[in-house]
Amino acid sequence: MVAVVQQYIDRVRAYNGVSSMLVTEDGKSIPEATGVVRAGAPLRFPTETIKVTDVLPDLDNYKGSPLEFGRMEATASKPDVHQQFGMIAGIPKAGQVNALSTLNIRGERSVTCWGEYDKHPSEGPLPAGAPPVCEIFRQFPDALERATELDSEYGADPDLDAMPMYGITFSFKDPFDTMDMRSTGGADAAYDNDFPARDHLLVEQLRNKGAIIFAKAVNTEYNGRAGDPGGQNDPNQVLPSTLGYQRATWGGNPSNPYDTTRAASLGSSSGSALSVSTNLVMASLGEETRASCRGPSNHNAVALILPHKSMIGFDGGAIGADIYCDRSGIHGKSLSDCAKILDALKDAEEGYYDPRDPYTTVPRSSVLTTSYASHLTSDAPVKALKGVRLGVVRESMVYPKDSVTEQPIVDAATAEIKDVLAIKLGATLVESGDPLWTADPNLEQMKTDFRKALTKLIPIFMPDILFRLRPDGTPLFKEFEDAIKPTEFLPGKTFGNGSMDSIDYCVALAEGKIKAPSNLDIAVIQPQQLANSFRFHISQYLMRRAGDWKAAGFHEALDNWAALNARSKFWGDDQRSAFKNWEETSDPRNPLDGRQGVNERIMLRELLRRVDMMVLIENNLDAFVRLHTPWPPGVIGQPHQYDVLHNLRPESLYGPNAGLTEILVPAGYVTTAYDPVFKLNEDGTKYVSSPSRTPTKIDWPGLPFSLVFRSEPGTEDKLLEIASAYEVVSHRRVSPPDFGSLG
Repeated sequence: MVAVVQQYIDRVRAYNGVSSMLVTEDGKSIPEATGVVRAGAPLRFPTETIKVTDVLPDLDNYKGSPLEFGRMEATASKPDVHQQFGMIAGIPKAGQVNALSTLNIRGERSVTCWGEYDKHPSEGPLPAGAPPVCEIFRQFPDALERATELDSEYGADPDLDAMPMYGITFSFKDPFDTMDMRSTGGADAAYDNDFPARDHLLVEQLRNKGAIIFAKAVNTEYNGRAGDPGGQNDPNQVLPSTLGYQRATWGGNPSNPYDTTRAASLGSSSGSALSVSTNLVMASLGEETRASCRGPSNHNAVALILPHKSMIGFDGGAIGADIYCDRSGIHGKSLSDCAKILDALKDAEEGYYDPRDPYTTVPRSSVLTTSYASHLTSDAPVKALKGVRLGVVRESMVYPKDSVTEQPIVDAATAEIKDVLAIKLGATLVESGDPLWTADPNLEQMKTDFRKALTKLIPIFMPDILFRLRPDGTPLFKEFEDAIKPTEFLPGKTFGNGSMDSIDYCVALAEGKIKAPSNLDIAVIQPQQLANSFRFHISQYLMRRAGDWKAAGFHEALDNWAALNARSKFWGDDQRSAFKNWEETSDPRNPLDGRQGVNERIMLRELLRRVDMMVLIENNLDAFVRLHTPWPPGVIGQPHQYDVLHNLRPESLYGPNAGLTEILVPAGYVTTAYDPVFKLNEDGTKYVSSPSRTPTKIDWPGLPFSLVFRSEPGTEDKLLEIASAYEVVSHRRVSPPDFGSLG
């Protein structure tokens, strides 16, 4: 095992360096800056920069807030270590991806116990001035030392029943607590003890079953930056785009291995999937709030199992973004790897229950009693899925007729679903309807699709949706607003034309007596008010972490929001101001516009689960299949898809909002992309995303896309059978060619 771990360290040293460069006002070179030591060598930052006018057009006419140009700054955690702040862009053919932020290598795995403060106990006492906690920390073996222990104890004949993860090298999204590595959620936060006093339960399970706890992965700090609750703090400077900055202030920004000028993902678990894709580790645990696991898996061509919320825990022993949606995901090169890891995460006595994560109080019937790996299809003969009925979620594939950015991936996915799932594997495809989708005459149409299910269920489970307003204050569903004015019910009048009160409208809608608003669909209903749960969860996490250290006899002063902000730096001024607003937030409710963020999350989960079940039952379906996203990974430093934040379509939030099991499998590649470009708005105050019809040609194999399979909790056996049959027959994954074997 020692030789295996050393090979992974060698790959990290070769491929895990800086992959982005600064965008500056003048484009001049900058002095060299010292980076953190990784895999035995300090990071090297490029001294060349890009002039901002090469990124932003018409800058002479820009009249908005000052731009936050790229710059090198000292970090808060270790002032002699620097990192990139402000605007950046990807480096073409970088040969680096920046997937892992911390390696479990003695002397560099903790800032608190850095260098000689982490020397092996056999080397004598610690130097004067070493924090007392380092005496405990240095007792933990690093990855190489753990491999030596495994070799010595088990050799080449381990008990794989007791230790099914024997020798498997893992990375973990940084929010997962690891007691032998720095754990700060990706943040540049100067803790007294930058490692926690105990492992996350899932880390503990893997450690106990023979895994090598190898590295912490780069992620968008705090799982996606958590939004801004509003308040008196506004950013002094602006970044015109954050696309591609799946970025941590401490760890930096990762790049896509198939094109290093592009984002590693559309989700914050970028380093987790990226480290698997480039073979820096064998497997990784990530976390998803909205698309933080699916996006990275999709754009890095790795397999993913996302168990239902929360079959396996996350929020106990981790820094979460939204406790109502956070869930752990498993990244691997194949579904076989993912399923074996899912089985290994199960405790022999407690199952998957985590007493620190209240969401793991799920019905026991929703968790299979058999092993998940036992339901994989290892050999899928022709027509292996004959008799299986798959609902094709066309809402995931629609796009405006005047847009071309979606076309390459949608066309490829449409052919893939029919050619492999229907023709080769024999599944019956049943497609949902959407006004933007032309129905396939050769496929069965859903008799009850998502739109019809919504009209039946919204009046019962979440009628509040019908009353929503747009940001400008106008009704989201104008046809509903027109129908209920005046608000009093007038007997004898026909439906519509202001003749109904709202309750009778809901009754008529549920009973199919009137048409639903034309824009009522599964995309429109997904957006929610920002919940103040992030304020609660960080406070809880800091209190628990400090409490664990107090119980161990050590002090941790970073135990509240004020201390967190005082001891942190952020790569963008928007994050700094947002965190000050979070600190000053005290009300757990969300009274804005009468909508309550916490309540919405719980209500929407109930609604979406019922919608899924109605569509499954009334169409006699076994599962759904959908395209993760029709958009390729964006160019780092360039705009979002027509100002869609993080290139994340509302429809794609269905799975995490419903908390349903999803399995993602690589489905192919496209070699053409239509990337949006910056355009200055009419009054010159803001750069906006604008369509471009100029194609970009991508080197072989192209940019990956994936299919996602979804079904109800407790049917993961059938879901794994379907998804793995597709994986075996399609065999689409191609390793990134620029990150192959070391010479």
